[in-house]
Amino acid sequence: MQSTQNLATVLPFAASVAFGLLAWGAVCRNYVWPRIRDLPLHAAVRPLLHLHLFRYIGLAFIVPGVVSPDLQAGFATPAAYGDLVAMALAWVALMMGSRRYSRIAIWAFSLWGFADLLFAYYQGAIGVGIETASLEAAWFIPTLAVPLLLWTHVMVFAILLRTRSVEARQQALPAGTPGMGLRG
Repeated sequence: MQSTQNLATVLPFAASVAFGLLAWGAVCRNYVWPRIRDLPLHAAVRPLLHLHLFRYIGLAFIVPGVVSPDLQAGFATPAAYGDLVAMALAWVALMMGSRRYSRIAIWAFSLWGFADLLFAYYQGAIGVGIETASLEAAWFIPTLAVPLLLWTHVMVFAILLRTRSVEARQQALPAGTPGMGLRG
C-alpha cells in the first residue's frame, strides 16, 4: 500500500509525465512531423539528433544538491550514464552524415536512447521504485524533457522504417522504371 506522502508526489508526477507525453505528442504531430516526414533520411533525423545532444542533463541525477541524497543509485547511475551514451551515439550519428554506415549509427542511437529512457521510467516506477520527491530539482527531466525525447525516437523509427520500405519498393521495380526519388 502506498503511503500518503508517496501518493502526494506520485500522482502529480504521473500526471506530469502523462501531460508531457500528450503536449509533446501534439507539438510533434502538428509542427515537427509535417516538416520532416517527406525529407530524405539524414535531413529528417538531423534536427532530432541535435535535441539529444542535450542529454548530458541526465548527469543531474548524480549531483548532490540537485537531487536528494535519498535518490537510489540503482536509478540515478544508469539514468545519468545511459543518457551520456545516448548523447555520444547522437554525436556519432551526426558526424557520420550520410556516409555508408550512417543508417546503422542512427539505428544504434535510437534503439539505445529509446531503451534507456524506458528503462529509467521502469527503474523509477517498478525496479528500484524511487520516491518521486527525491528527484527534487531534477523533477523536470522525466516530466518535461523525457516525453519530448521519447517522441523524437518514435519519429526517428518512423523515418528509418519509411526510408527502408521505400528503398525495398525501388529495388523491386523493373529496370528502367522511374524510381520514387529516395534521397537519403
